[in-house]
Amino acid sequence: MNSNVKGNIAEQAIVFEAVKNYVPVLTQVGEHERSDLALSIAGRLWRVQCKWGNLSRDRAVVRVNLAATRLTPRGYVRTTYSRDEVDLFGVYCGALDRCFLIPAALACGRRAIWLRVTPARNNQKSCINLADDFDFVGAIAQLGERLRGTQEVAGSSPASSTPRNGPIVVASDDFRSRFSFWLDRVAAAEEAVVTYRGRPRVRLTPPWPQLPAGTPRTVP
Repeated sequence: MNSNVKGNIAEQAIVFEAVKNYVPVLTQVGEHERSDLALSIAGRLWRVQCKWGNLSRDRAVVRVNLAATRLTPRGYVRTTYSRDEVDLFGVYCGALDRCFLIPAALACGRRAIWLRVTPARNNQKSCINLADDFDFVGAIAQLGERLRGTQEVAGSSPASSTPRNGPIVVASDDFRSRFSFWLDRVAAAEEAVVTYRGRPRVRLTPPWPQLPAGTPRTVP
């Protein structure tokens, strides 16, 4: 299969996964847009760019090519996506028949990203992206929780099967070993509470609230 066929399959797989979980989908009319479709979650439209994920030979990692290629009079040009263009990356891995959702804050500006399916052989936990953390249904639930500010997501829909009360709670050992990962999660507009021996010690919040695309951000 060439890249166009894989891209079309990935897009339809994301649409199918969304429909199964009662998430309304809006599709593009024209071609060559920076986003492929939009998902309506908790009253907001999220622009999604769909990508095919390649599973490594050892079935340990899903590699996702995030760059876009276009032909110009000067040859092929590869570009990356910005947060003004997309909100989420929908990834379909045909070898696993699984869909993932990656926030723009983690993927924009990058040419590729890797999702680890199995634990690293050297037991590395920091600076890696675990595929289970971006599972489609779980990601939908987290987005709904964050926007609605409630403890339930989508009423009786399947997406509500993974509710979380308040911010993410992470033990200090896990936070230290996966420091970069948790910073990326907070940067993607999530909140986290770091505990030590079961007691909360630090609360991490995003540097700014979610703003409409294109809104300038200023730091006092």
